Amino acid sequence: MEVCFFLIGHGATGLETRSLDLSGFHAASRDTEGLRRFVIHVPAKSDDCDPLSKTDASARPRCVLQWYFDDLGLLEQALQPEGTMHDIVDGSASTGLAFTQQAMAVRSFATPDPVDLDTPTERCTYLVSYEGEAQDFNAWLSHYLAHHPPLMAQLPGIRELEIYTRLDYRSGLGIERATAMQRNKVVFDHAASLRAALASPIRASMKRDFNAFPPYSGATLHFPMRSIYGNLKPK
Repeated sequence: MEVCFFLIGHGATGLETRSLDLSGFHAASRDTEGLRRFVIHVPAKSDDCDPLSKTDASARPRCVLQWYFDDLGLLEQALQPEGTMHDIVDGSASTGLAFTQQAMAVRSFATPDPVDLDTPTERCTYLVSYEGEAQDFNAWLSHYLAHHPPLMAQLPGIRELEIYTRLDYRSGLGIERATAMQRNKVVFDHAASLRAALASPIRASMKRDFNAFPPYSGATLHFPMRSIYGNLKPK
């Protein structure tokens, strides 16, 4: 199963609106051995586009970096000391970012008009994280995977759909580990398409299904992001 490494950057108070220089993220990603593809997310201009979910803006990350590997061993090798990912973390002082890390298993689902992953581009992504805990995670995930992706795939204009679940992993990065139980990503061509999807009847159906989930306690965070794809050819 494909795995994804999340590096989540939050900024100090007063730095949230300062522009980030993404060139270092691109360079480090392209120099990472075993990396298959990557995405860099930064906040979209419109951060209040979901009529059914309100997330405190103070919780919004300044960037989320995703690195995809074919297996966990390749990821763990990339996370050891002297790797290029350390360059990003070690340079965090200059960017005003504090990073957390998490490795997750990737479940990809078909969409009617999928993204061409061989063509780097920019899109608009809705990132969701379930930060708490399910009372019975097996019951939660079984219900979620059976009922929610078929609804999500019907969102008008959706181009990509992925669901992530956490993994145990070795890391040489000396930063805090994020512990989200699950993350989701739905991708659209632009912010207007995302807003239209979130105002559609399908979004209301998703909310009804959410209310029927097995017991869960904790925050569910939703963030619209501008996403820069940096897909790589196999080495």
